[in-house]
Amino acid sequence: MTEPLVTLEQVTVAFDDRPVVDRVNLRLGRGDIITVIGPNGAGKTTLIKAILGIQKLTSGSVTLAEPLTVGYVPQHLSLETTLPLTVRRFMALSGRSQDECQAALNKTGVGHLMGSSIHHLSGGERQRLLLARALARKPDLLVLDEPAQGVDINGQAALYDLIRQLRDDLHCGVIMISHDLHLVMAATDKVICLNQHVCCSGYPADISHDPAFIETFGQPVAESLAVYHHHHNHHHDLHGDVVSGQASATTVSDSHGECGHAHH
Repeated sequence: MTEPLVTLEQVTVAFDDRPVVDRVNLRLGRGDIITVIGPNGAGKTTLIKAILGIQKLTSGSVTLAEPLTVGYVPQHLSLETTLPLTVRRFMALSGRSQDECQAALNKTGVGHLMGSSIHHLSGGERQRLLLARALARKPDLLVLDEPAQGVDINGQAALYDLIRQLRDDLHCGVIMISHDLHLVMAATDKVICLNQHVCCSGYPADISHDPAFIETFGQPVAESLAVYHHHHNHHHDLHGDVVSGQASATTVSDSHGECGHAHH
């Protein structure tokens, strides 16, 4: 097993003595993609903030590999609409050279937008810009908070394809929050279902069968995931359309993995 980039041990964050994150354990290595899912108020963003070191722990520990460069993609970018800001100027705020910024934009498929105003970008283009800014740091770890927020359904598929491709190219670790359950099941290596504590965790194939998952999301959602098919040997373009490969469907429920109730 590779040396972990991030290790959480019994991490608890409480506000006014009420645990928002309760005794969470997590281990993420280089090359892993872990997706945290859960209902609203489950503590997902608080957990991410704890990993980033911007949320103080009530108890437990977060251990990061040294040295570790982190690229963070927030859920959304709020900008004053009257502020004139081009993609070039926004990328320059990363402190990287223009060549490095251009290369990062090229990797995310928006290199042609260098001279554009941020305010004129679509939701998908803006998310790819935020991802490019994180990539300019050449991260060992990518932390993505709802990376498909504001992106249409076709664009979401393309974005998750891109995240997997970047993981392969950079050999980095990826941890992300997402509520797009069907797409996540095809895009991640492991799922952690969080509802303050870890309800269950394991391979995407098995999560939908776990009683804790069914209790959290409901039987209809679990059944829809259990029969979900996704084509793995192709790529999507910026619009989410298939651009290469012969489709061969993999049924989520056919894979093998491990899922267990976890305060482990």
